[in-house]
Amino acid sequence: MHAFDTRAWARGRAAPRACSVDVSSVVGKEQDPVPRLVNWWDAHQVSLYLAAIALGAVLGLVAPGAAPVLEHAIEPLLMLLLFATFLAVPLIEIGRALRDLRFLGTLLVVDFALVPFVAWGLSRFVANDDGLLLGVLLVLLTPCIDYVIVFTGLAGGARAKLLAAAPLLMLVQILLLPLHLWVFAGRDVVGVIDVAPFLRAFLLLIVVPLAAAAAVQALARRHPVGRATETVMAGAMVPLMVLTLLAVIGSQVAAVGSEMGTLARLLPLYAGFVVLAVAIGYVASRITQLDVPSTRALMFSAATRNSLVVLPLALALPASLALAPLAVVTQTLVELVAMVVMVRLVPALTPSGRER
Repeated sequence: MHAFDTRAWARGRAAPRACSVDVSSVVGKEQDPVPRLVNWWDAHQVSLYLAAIALGAVLGLVAPGAAPVLEHAIEPLLMLLLFATFLAVPLIEIGRALRDLRFLGTLLVVDFALVPFVAWGLSRFVANDDGLLLGVLLVLLTPCIDYVIVFTGLAGGARAKLLAAAPLLMLVQILLLPLHLWVFAGRDVVGVIDVAPFLRAFLLLIVVPLAAAAAVQALARRHPVGRATETVMAGAMVPLMVLTLLAVIGSQVAAVGSEMGTLARLLPLYAGFVVLAVAIGYVASRITQLDVPSTRALMFSAATRNSLVVLPLALALPASLALAPLAVVTQTLVELVAMVVMVRLVPALTPSGRER
């Protein structure tokens, strides 16, 4: 994603960052270092994300005692990241996106009718282990509602449409997850699932950041404090994503490493899921004749799962299913690497000049 002028970005149209060169530079003075720094990390963000993943892995393995601190940091970092993401998309654009019934219909069919068959097929490879089976199903049956919006925007996808669909995706997965688990894993499994973490995540990761973003957007129309907040949060997107990736990886990598002998069998399943889900999203978009930004959004939604939201569900399971949360975390580690790759790959698969 290239650097953007905050006001133009808030209208949903990319434009060169107007503040990147101070007026004083015209008369020979040095460029303001703050926008120059923002421009730099905007231009190198994919490399920074890979570095954050690597640094998080090293930190988690070298200093496992830091894991609890990093784990507690994930939720507030995600809230800030989503606040910045929501703030960059005007509410009027969200309302417009909700009227795109073709996109919403395709999204629901892909995420809740087609992808579940992929999840069921892959889960058969670990059907002999209840902990792994439940962990795989929990994470693969639930489409992402948080950082998928950020990665979609990085790839030039219709992030406003995914943002508008996020509450709907959350509600539908809450309603359908018990049914899917009952069909795929058996009725006994449903009895040990507590939906309270789902509702808490919906409140903290959707309602609170979205309400805060709406308030700031309203304030920005009348007061410079609101406009300054928009500018600061737009520039903070990349550092927030870096810190989120570092916290997620650093907090979980040691726990996963302790069971790597068992969890290693999940790596090809999760990698295969990304490939199959991206292909399903692409084919579905061709059938329904979605435009390029919507196609990219659909491909990301199909491949990205709600691991950070379902992890509390998995942690609340009985001790006999202790591998379930580690199976969820393993998917997170695979997915984060896959998302960084997809930021480059998806635009190559769906060039903007392609006619539909």
